[in-house]
Amino acid sequence: MVRVKEIIIVEGNYDKIKLSSFIDGIIFVTGGFSLMSDEKRLETLITLAKNSGAVILTDSDSAGFRIRSFLKQKLPEGSVKHAYIPDVKGKERRKTAPGAEGLIGVEGMEREVILKALRDAGCEIDGEAKDIPQRTISKAYLFSLGLTGAADSAGRRKALCERLGIPSKMSSNMLCSVLGRMVTPEELEKIVNEI
Repeated sequence: MVRVKEIIIVEGNYDKIKLSSFIDGIIFVTGGFSLMSDEKRLETLITLAKNSGAVILTDSDSAGFRIRSFLKQKLPEGSVKHAYIPDVKGKERRKTAPGAEGLIGVEGMEREVILKALRDAGCEIDGEAKDIPQRTISKAYLFSLGLTGAADSAGRRKALCERLGIPSKMSSNMLCSVLGRMVTPEELEKIVNEI
């Protein structure tokens, strides 16, 4: 078992069951979109985030990003970290068919993938936090690399996200933020040129 200091926010009970098998810490279940209309639970989550910090670990599908966006707006500035799982096609073992977007969610990810996502987000695990540098990567820089505004920019962004193991549905602002934690501008340019 690994100890995670921050509150881990997940979408469903199966996500919580998965994480509870190897994580010692508070795992908060949003219940999908139900948290958006439950002021009492939202107040509880805000208090927990203020006290311990929080990390959002939602699926890489549209619903996961909608929940993440809602939480980002509601939780106190500076108390939230974002952990991302990669886009992986397939279905969870308990399901008979893949979800609407065909992606495996948090519950279907391997332990190591989840722990890497939490570490990459800067979570404190077993008393140690990874120092995450925040470099500035702007939307203008993404444009100069052909990751936005070009005929093939969507394909280039998708290839970049696959290469880095991050979801491809991120907004440009979120992508800039995540890239700023993962690579230097020079490393990003090199990766884009290789793609």
